[in-house]
Amino acid sequence: MKLSPDDYERLKDGQPPASDELLRLLSVGVDFITDFWLEQYLDEYISLGGSKIKFITGDPGSGKSHCLRLFLSEAAARRYKTVSLSARSSWIHDFKEIYTGALAAADFPACLERCARNVIVEMGYRPEAIPDGMSFADYLASQDLFDPVTRRELRSQLNAMFFKNPRIDKNFAICASLMTGGILGHPSLEPSSRDLLMSWLSGEKGVKLASVRKLGLSPSRITKHNARHMLRSLVEIIRMADFNGLVVGIDDLEILVGSSSLEEIRYTKMRREDAYESIRELIDEIDTLSHTMFVFAFNRDLMDNEAAGLKSYQALWMRIQNEIESCRFNRFSDIVDLDKMASQQYTAQTLSEMSRRLADALREDGIESTPVHPDAVASMMMNAGEETVRQAMPRLINRMTLGGILK
Repeated sequence: MKLSPDDYERLKDGQPPASDELLRLLSVGVDFITDFWLEQYLDEYISLGGSKIKFITGDPGSGKSHCLRLFLSEAAARRYKTVSLSARSSWIHDFKEIYTGALAAADFPACLERCARNVIVEMGYRPEAIPDGMSFADYLASQDLFDPVTRRELRSQLNAMFFKNPRIDKNFAICASLMTGGILGHPSLEPSSRDLLMSWLSGEKGVKLASVRKLGLSPSRITKHNARHMLRSLVEIIRMADFNGLVVGIDDLEILVGSSSLEEIRYTKMRREDAYESIRELIDEIDTLSHTMFVFAFNRDLMDNEAAGLKSYQALWMRIQNEIESCRFNRFSDIVDLDKMASQQYTAQTLSEMSRRLADALREDGIESTPVHPDAVASMMMNAGEETVRQAMPRLINRMTLGGILK
């Protein structure tokens, strides 16, 4: 397979590759946890209506971002809508940011297109029979079938789909119904009105609520206080569009205890505690969501920093700490420690296989590379002791395989 320039740069920096294909190819060892999550959560619990929150931690370079990216990629392949956010570029203390990120990533208009197709099927027609560029209403009219009874049936289908679902906010349902009706051609919706509804759903500050009210809504502004309710509504629309649910991955949470002036986002003490409180509220209200999974990833600093880390906010720490610690890695644990997993899963053979896969990919690009031999890996681990595994062995092995490309 071909490696893009972006793949090279990310691998040089110790980041997971941009390509999902390469990401899967290089995933050796970490699939011990992602495969388990796919089987136990996405294939069963979440798809059946459950909801879950997981945390991934470890030393820098332990594979947290790789694990998160791999899980999101596999979730998308299983017909989940996925959202990838970073605390370095999105304000995690404001849940509205998470909701709007999910709304954008889910491609809400495309979800409504699928809802419209389902309405057409429910009314006994084949969506593929409708010519491209023609609405369902125009198609019926061209067949002399768009009589008052059919119009009433169409409105009834929209009402049953959106307004009879108790998990969808009323204003959210009105937006979805109006926009889906616009796609079907009845009730008609002007493009400007559609854009206005989308702007309100996206929480844009410039939207005039008086204009939105003219479309039949009784709206208030979307804030961090009602964003979870709006996310629940979004997940229901995602389900109606024939997806299994929503998976949200939030990386780089260790920035909450960072102090670098070079970062795009800097969290004050107040915003940091607001972020902890937002996660605490999400944990307490997770059962009000369905078909939803959150995964937060962060460096060990966020746990080790007694003054500003997770342990500094007792209301949150009490909810996520593991009361019983085992000497064996527990894949059901809510806090997944990749350093502990690595000490059990990353053998010399495993890490050498990771190197071989990368070397094979490089050769396909015409770049000669020698994989690191298992004996060399074993020698490195023996000389440095158990801590070698904790000190970013996957990153080190990849950099050794890249060799001269790094120069």
